[in-house]
Amino acid sequence: MGPFLLRRAAGLLATLFAVSLVVFAAMNILPGDPALTILGLDAPEEALEALRLQLGLNEPAPQRYLTWVWGALQGDFGMSQSFGVPVSGLIAERLPMTVVLALSAMGATLILALLMGVFAAANHRGPGDWGVMFLSQIGVATPAFWLSILLVLLFAVTLRWLPPGGFPGWEDPLAAARALVLPTAALALVQSAVLARVVRSSMLEAMRLDYARTARAAGLSRRRVLWRHVLPNALVPIVTIVGMQFAGVVTGAIVIENVFYLPGLGRLIFQSIANRDLPTVQALVMLFAVIVVMANFLVDVAYALIDPRLRGRM
Repeated sequence: MGPFLLRRAAGLLATLFAVSLVVFAAMNILPGDPALTILGLDAPEEALEALRLQLGLNEPAPQRYLTWVWGALQGDFGMSQSFGVPVSGLIAERLPMTVVLALSAMGATLILALLMGVFAAANHRGPGDWGVMFLSQIGVATPAFWLSILLVLLFAVTLRWLPPGGFPGWEDPLAAARALVLPTAALALVQSAVLARVVRSSMLEAMRLDYARTARAAGLSRRRVLWRHVLPNALVPIVTIVGMQFAGVVTGAIVIENVFYLPGLGRLIFQSIANRDLPTVQALVMLFAVIVVMANFLVDVAYALIDPRLRGRM
């Protein structure tokens, strides 16, 4: 296990280094002048030059990159040009919202997908199987932002059961939970539709193997065979999709937070892009990239824990 983790950790560090280069390069070759965006087109050239000097825009690109990386390793992403506060403070303030939304959506996704996938596999080629496949196909074809609007129209405007958007703060846990129900549902319903199809296919493949037939012949109930024997052996492809979907849920929260007007990282990155706030955009893009890379790393580790035979192949 040790050599395997060392190989994967080395690959993780190399990937993060490459990602940091791409993020820095992309942010610094975008058209436009941050100084002009902040001070306006009518600002005098002396003021523009002073601001460029303050922001370090006149320094060579390699020097700016090394300064940015060294500061990021210490938790210092610079000052936000549009908010006038440290970027790390902005991220710390908005991060809990995005984390809670992503984790709740991923938890709901896993529960729904496992229930639907196992149910469809247990009723293969029956009405239940066809029903789950039909609903999952609709979910796959439905954009999360459009589903969000439909949920708001139904549960907030028509039925008035839930708030249409906004966030009351963490001081009232019940009100905060109610505000996150619709965003969580919008993310989870779409993602669970994809995962349910993978669970069904993996379960059907595992059910055809000898150990499943032997367990049934030994007198075990169908439910026990499915949940205790077949599902654990069908987890490798499921874990693959779960890792990819978690990264997708985190990045998908960017759009959902703007639809529901939630004060998370997604809304912050939209505001920063609109204001040409280079330090904040760089930090947020790098943060989302780290989340995606870390999700893939954890998937590899989960592979090795589920099936030790895979350690020597990866």
